[in-house]
Amino acid sequence: MRVGLGYDVHRLVEDRKLILGGVEIPYEKGLLGHSDADVLLHAIMDALLGAAGLGDIGKHFPDTDEKYKGISSIKLLEHVGKLLEENMFIINNIDATIIAQRPKVGPYRDEMVKNIANALKIEENMVNVKATTEEGLGFTGSGEGISSQAIASLSQARDYSTAVSPVQGCESCAGCGFNR
Repeated sequence: MRVGLGYDVHRLVEDRKLILGGVEIPYEKGLLGHSDADVLLHAIMDALLGAAGLGDIGKHFPDTDEKYKGISSIKLLEHVGKLLEENMFIINNIDATIIAQRPKVGPYRDEMVKNIANALKIEENMVNVKATTEEGLGFTGSGEGISSQAIASLSQARDYSTAVSPVQGCESCAGCGFNR
């Protein structure tokens, strides 16, 4: 089993849509960023990439690349899911927290979970999204920004394969990892 931790933060500004978990939430401000600035999905992607040892979202989706300007983070999450699949990783679970004084995100949580699960082709019960405030403290508490934290657990497909006996006389096979 492998575990990864993700964190993201973006400033709240006027004249931007607020997107969290792929859901547009009605609010007077939105998050500033190169993409849609979805802090929840960014934290989840970093947790998944970290658990897989595949770097971070800055490596895969640099904010200096114009093709990612304004892009939906759901599209980026789908790409991360494909990277995990290509590298034979299986998602065990994702647990994430949105940290914001306002707006209240509870009414949108189920849709966020559904979006994340669909993008990664996993069951909804493998994704948990929570929200909390900071009781008016710090930049999130004052309404200057929103942050998110996520943790993800992965397994590798080889963890589920059955061991095959080596050829007679073989002491160890580096290719299959079988040791006598």
